Amino acid sequence: MELSEKDGGVLFQVKAQPRSSKSRICGEYGGRLKVTLKAPPVDDAANRECCALFAKLFGVAPSRLSIVAGMSSRNKTVRVEGISFEEVARILLREGAAT
Repeated sequence: MELSEKDGGVLFQVKAQPRSSKSRICGEYGGRLKVTLKAPPVDDAANRECCALFAKLFGVAPSRLSIVAGMSSRNKTVRVEGISFEEVARILLREGAAT
């Protein structure tokens, strides 16, 4: 999985699977970080849950995360602020995602 830094934030690619039995990070899938989300892909619920999942993982406020591409797609680009590139890489490695 590839990480990049832009304008003070860290960007990474996500493959989201909504309407799952639980929300969790599943590891790498096709160069993206695969996540399952309990929320359905309606009214932005899955996107909000995706941000909340990563906010908890990185220990930052949900307002520090945003989806910058793929709002209506399963393939998303997530941006996190308030945490260093190195810290994001370390946490994702711990979760089983290669960087």
